[in-house]
Amino acid sequence: MSEDFASKQIPDARLDAELILAHVLGVDRIRLYMDMDRPLQEAELGGIRELVKRRRAREPIAYIRGEKEFYGRRFSVTPAVLIPRPETELLVEKALEGMSELESIEVLDVCTGSGAIALTLAAERPAWHVTASDISAQALAIARQNAERLGLAERVRFVEGDLFANIGVKPFALVTANPPYIAERDWDALAEDIAVYEPRLALAAGPEGLDIARRIILEAEPYVAVGGRLLMEIGQGQDQALTLLARQQPWIERVEVYPDLRGIPRILELHRICSG
Repeated sequence: MSEDFASKQIPDARLDAELILAHVLGVDRIRLYMDMDRPLQEAELGGIRELVKRRRAREPIAYIRGEKEFYGRRFSVTPAVLIPRPETELLVEKALEGMSELESIEVLDVCTGSGAIALTLAAERPAWHVTASDISAQALAIARQNAERLGLAERVRFVEGDLFANIGVKPFALVTANPPYIAERDWDALAEDIAVYEPRLALAAGPEGLDIARRIILEAEPYVAVGGRLLMEIGQGQDQALTLLARQQPWIERVEVYPDLRGIPRILELHRICSG
């Protein structure tokens, strides 16, 4: 299977093959190696063939399995939501950094998608009160499922709306966002796994990929508490334009940018001034 995937230039061919096999057999990858000599039943082979066919068509392995791991937890995913990426874990790390586990604060996550950021923050900081919003009702349905799955349904409020719409005028000590940031001109260059299968609504953001990020910066002031922070994932090459825009906002005191593991500026952090 892995050789077949590799011959079709599917990235991570061996890993994908192991994940498909483990999914069909209902075991983890370690068990695969322990039971390497076990013969497969015909029903199992049929299930494997069907999933291999889907992966050959470039359907993302996360959608095939119906889940993706993020920050050590499993999240249900469907084509209604963006697949959580490892680089987004940096946003979570920066959000948690320096914040007491006992401090009770209000947190808002916009463009929540599967709820990966919002639910991870709620799980890591049980004292925090988290609100998650998304424009897509289908995405929110998946986020609610994940909240139930993780035992967080009573601790996270979900709101359907465009960015800050329907949130209510309420300041949050922390606002997070992983908005769409793919430039329309770059769409045709995306990998087939992304362009064909992942939701365009969660990816594309105008000619330069900046439309939603700019709106967040321009509309966030009433929702970021005095002394609070806004953390946002951004696309490659977008840090300078967004930093310039942020520094033009009188309510923003400090702007910081953090690179991902590849050295690409990935997380934009905005600090609100500490006085009204």
